[in-house]
Amino acid sequence: MQLSLATAPIESGALVLPVLKQATDQATVASLTEPTGLPDSLLAQSFKAGLNETLPVLKTDGSAVYLLGLGDAPSVQDWLKAFRKFFFAWKTKLPGRVTVDLRQLPADVLTESALESIGLGIRLGGYDLRLYQTDRSETPVLYTNAGRLTVLIGADRQEWAQTILNRVEVLADTQLSLLDLMNAPANYKTPQTLADWTTESGRRHGYAVRVLDKAALEAEGLGALLSVSQGSEVPPVLIIADYVPTDGSDNNPTIGLVGKGVTFDTGGISIKTSTNMHLMKSDMGGAAAVLGAVAVAARLHLPVRVIGIVPATENSIDGRSTKPGDVITSYLGKTIEIIDTDAEGRVILADGLGYMIRNYQPDVLIDLATLTGSVITTLGYHAAGLFTPSDELAGQLTRSADATGERLWRLPIWDDYREDIKSDVADVKNFSGKPLAGAITAAKFLEVFTEKHPAWAHLDMAGTAFADSEFGTQKNATGYGIRLLTKFLLSKL
Repeated sequence: MQLSLATAPIESGALVLPVLKQATDQATVASLTEPTGLPDSLLAQSFKAGLNETLPVLKTDGSAVYLLGLGDAPSVQDWLKAFRKFFFAWKTKLPGRVTVDLRQLPADVLTESALESIGLGIRLGGYDLRLYQTDRSETPVLYTNAGRLTVLIGADRQEWAQTILNRVEVLADTQLSLLDLMNAPANYKTPQTLADWTTESGRRHGYAVRVLDKAALEAEGLGALLSVSQGSEVPPVLIIADYVPTDGSDNNPTIGLVGKGVTFDTGGISIKTSTNMHLMKSDMGGAAAVLGAVAVAARLHLPVRVIGIVPATENSIDGRSTKPGDVITSYLGKTIEIIDTDAEGRVILADGLGYMIRNYQPDVLIDLATLTGSVITTLGYHAAGLFTPSDELAGQLTRSADATGERLWRLPIWDDYREDIKSDVADVKNFSGKPLAGAITAAKFLEVFTEKHPAWAHLDMAGTAFADSEFGTQKNATGYGIRLLTKFLLSKL
């Protein structure tokens, strides 16, 4: 699909008109009669502009008009989901030429966040989850290279809108690629698969990628990552993606991102129940967010250095698996008593964080992980947990989350919780053993391996990386975190 801007219709085909519910007064209804060809009375009766409400109108000349309801006051996520749902539902019926008319939306409604969400919704509406179906149908013509989608917007906002849509194209292309990676099962996705994706992306978009294989991990002493991988025949890797801006400035901030990359999680010796274990292919959502953010930064040529580190492994089970009670040594030299092998994400992040701190000294350090069921109990599926000792960083990340609709909610990280990770035999233990405050104690564990970095934040995205959507009948990947991190990086300019 080619996405372009215009101030007036330039091609025939289908027309999509988004309508605010609060705007369905007599004057607005009257303005819809010309494009739809329907009388005021019929329009007022058949279309109320509720969120996601759609009224298709087939005209006598063979063209089609679709009224898309937005509800009273659409949130950032409402914009995204309304357009994504519409285009997903109608993509096989839409022609190869579609126009979306935004000219009737007030400027204070059509904000930067709204337009970005509209663009992403349109592009993501073409996603196809049927990755391995043998009878997969052909791509709808709108979503082929021959497809043309034109966005109509006022002449005075063309430059503003073009900048946003250029960013949308990069975000959407990256996110769609990583949705495929996240939705792939473990037999199609290993730690090396993540490394290969990153290597190819770095080659195409001009950033450096280094991959430490098992021998290198052993040589450099990443014992925590190695301990989690012991039960798998698939070797672990540490992926390092380093985007350095080419503007020649020595004053660019350095942002360090660390993402959990467990390509499948059985729980190890502390094995999970079978219910929903098949969804543990999603346990690399943090890795996807980090790798996506580095790729987007490079493609947008942002004047910010971004380093992404992903410790990647399977957490499987056999006679070599790490056992509860074992004591392992991390990259930083700190020892960890393994209480629960299903608390493996924090263990591999310990080495990822330590490697970042010792080798790159970033100005800001952020880790992202599908880490705990506890955060889902606390926040459900609507927000990720935010943990940081820095009020300034908390504010920056929360503003970025609010602007993108990828919500964060700050939870405490007080030293009162440090008692829960004290070990009798090692420097720290990986699980408190208590059925409470699990997300907080996990964050306290990670804090140990930040070496008191003043601008560190942990994002527990267990409830937001996979979700119910129109794409399928089971939970599937959301791409959570890529847009949020991109907005945060833009805020550093």
